[in-house]
Amino acid sequence: MPGTPANSYVVQPVEKALGVLAYVVECGQVVSLKSVSQALGIPKTTAFRYLQTLTRAGFLEHHTDRDRYSVGPRLRAMARTDSSITRARELAHPVLVALTQEYQCTVNLAVKGDGSVVYLDVIDSLQGFRTKARSGDANPLHSTALGKAILAHMPQPEARDYLSRPLMERTGRTLIERAELERQLRQIAQSGYAIETGENEDGAMCVGAPILDDQGYPLVAISIAVPLARMSTSHAMVAGRKISEMAARISRSLGSGPSMPTVPAAVAAGGVSQRTAPAG
Repeated sequence: MPGTPANSYVVQPVEKALGVLAYVVECGQVVSLKSVSQALGIPKTTAFRYLQTLTRAGFLEHHTDRDRYSVGPRLRAMARTDSSITRARELAHPVLVALTQEYQCTVNLAVKGDGSVVYLDVIDSLQGFRTKARSGDANPLHSTALGKAILAHMPQPEARDYLSRPLMERTGRTLIERAELERQLRQIAQSGYAIETGENEDGAMCVGAPILDDQGYPLVAISIAVPLARMSTSHAMVAGRKISEMAARISRSLGSGPSMPTVPAAVAAGGVSQRTAPAG
């Protein structure tokens, strides 16, 4: 609208709180309420509210014995995750290129979003099959091989929470019945790979495997996408084992244990994983 400031949608209290967070992080050491107030030019009462709110959210830590503040566990965990994703992406790139050349198809690298997989890298073969997904797109966890591979290795409470939600049918083949999905996820956890046949996109088959971080959490996943008519189930299983082995090598480079991809995380009856959530 004419005359509307370019930053009219900025929520100033949020912006100021983020400024407080940035100051504490950039200091690289514990800071006092007084130093935050003076450095940012805000009243001590306002600075105190921001510091306490950020502490409650886990982004900062309040050392009550010294009345000082430092980076909190939630922010440290986010920083570790971002670093791990960057490293996984670097390690996965040559694997994606090799898979594209071998199968003449689209290959994907995706990270878990909120109930979805978000595509980080999509590499298309110049001569082969291409899917609709592009980098930055998101698709449901339950309808994709990427998402199924991640779901099967997630902590049980997190996976069950997702499966308790209403699940979208992407195609006429999408599996949305919870008991059947749980059975499928247990099988995926045992084999180390997921096969999805036309559940997310008509006419496409995807085979995927998870990449685990140093705490055994499914950080990202890789997959190939081929025409449904081109690959038989037996061939898909062979491809699945190969992709799982490739993903396992990347997982080990990230510090995950040697048991992946055959980790029996989801074999417990009635559940999808017995793994507990990683600390921090």
